[in-house]
Amino acid sequence: MDYLPLFVELKERPVLLVGGGHVAARKAFLLLRAGARLRVIAPQLCDELHLAYQQEKIEWVSAKYQSEYLLGMMLVIVATDDSVLNQQVYLDAQARHIFVNVVDSQPQCSFIFPAIIDRNPILIAISSAGKAPVLVRMIREKLEALLPNSLGTMATIAGKWRNKVKRQLGSFQARCRFWEQAFSGKFAALVASDQLAQAEALLAQQLKQKEIQQGELALVGAGPGDAGLLTLRGLQVIQQAEVVLYDSLVSPEVLELVRRDADTICVGKRAGHHSVSQEETNALIVKYAQLGKRVVRLKGGDPFIFGRGGEELEVAVQHGISFQVIPGVTAASGASAYAGIPLTHRQYAQTVTFMTGHCKPDGIEPDWASLAQANHTLAIYMGTTKAELISQRLIKLGRSPLTPIAVISCGTRRDQQVFTGNLTQLAQLAEKAPMPALLIVGEVAALHHQLAWFGDRQSQSTSSIHSPLVHFA
Repeated sequence: MDYLPLFVELKERPVLLVGGGHVAARKAFLLLRAGARLRVIAPQLCDELHLAYQQEKIEWVSAKYQSEYLLGMMLVIVATDDSVLNQQVYLDAQARHIFVNVVDSQPQCSFIFPAIIDRNPILIAISSAGKAPVLVRMIREKLEALLPNSLGTMATIAGKWRNKVKRQLGSFQARCRFWEQAFSGKFAALVASDQLAQAEALLAQQLKQKEIQQGELALVGAGPGDAGLLTLRGLQVIQQAEVVLYDSLVSPEVLELVRRDADTICVGKRAGHHSVSQEETNALIVKYAQLGKRVVRLKGGDPFIFGRGGEELEVAVQHGISFQVIPGVTAASGASAYAGIPLTHRQYAQTVTFMTGHCKPDGIEPDWASLAQANHTLAIYMGTTKAELISQRLIKLGRSPLTPIAVISCGTRRDQQVFTGNLTQLAQLAEKAPMPALLIVGEVAALHHQLAWFGDRQSQSTSSIHSPLVHFA
């Protein structure tokens, strides 16, 4: 984070603006809207600023800039086309530890103006730390279109009712639910249609209702890593969660999207590392749901594909806990797509099987004969430790030793790596691949070198060239 975002209260606080042109005027009116006491240093003023001066909204000093003008100032904004003057003001302000902004010169800024979406009292600020202002403008335009103008009015009413709701509803959890229901329900619709009296009457009615405190569970698929693959519904649910029990495979980028005041608890299971048992995870789900919490069980990939989601829902049913399931992009489809490996292809694979290389000790042995058929893609989860066994079984039952394979490490993430070779090399490649890793067995794996699109393709090819294990199709 290059800059700490702050909302600064400027009412009646002294701010210095050096420059009197149209760019300076844009900054001046923004500062005046925030209530700043503005002094402008400039030999001449543009028409907009001159009118503001005549209306006694600003103080105008037509003399040449002197460092003494910085005394007592909270902020300094410089908007001139004189680079020497700009640098002098910047250095003077820095020496006095005063925040300074030289317009359109990011290296000469100790603070920057973000793009602002104003739904007073709701304010949204967007910044690229001065690196991509056009991109920021485009983001702002999209958000302006999404956010209704009634947000500010809704927030104002909420502020008016806040203490009353706090007195009526003793717990923080109950207050959160009250406001979430209001902001997403009929109250919001009434405010949007400017029926403010009816909106407040509805709040009063809902406040008298006694809410039954009942917890709930949501199984949410976080996808294979890239936060952009989290579904919109998944994002909405994790933003409402009070407790999030997450896997080790859930990426930090996805966890950053979880509601800030939620309790987040890692219940990950990783081979060779300290793990939380399934029984402990089940107990936590029951514990927090019975306390009336909205619990999210956040799982890497999809909760119903090798995620033990079914087992956890069975526990919820046993304890009478209501639940919902939000699917996610499973690792096989996400990681293979980011590696440029289509799981099916009319020429190379007419079927695909998702399988796990890690079964319960008393689990049923896979049907290796059917898995060994040609033109059949295998996407193998949790298979690195059993890669040697998998390779041996498939070759023994007829799969060609030269069948292309790929080991996709950290699929869809920035550190994604793809190791390719043939079936005889599966164990060696799996052993060197960073976790988590997905194994792909089948003719389609050879298409990686032709269809790879994500990440630094040159670095992938280079790492492959230096490995004697790699087979190029």
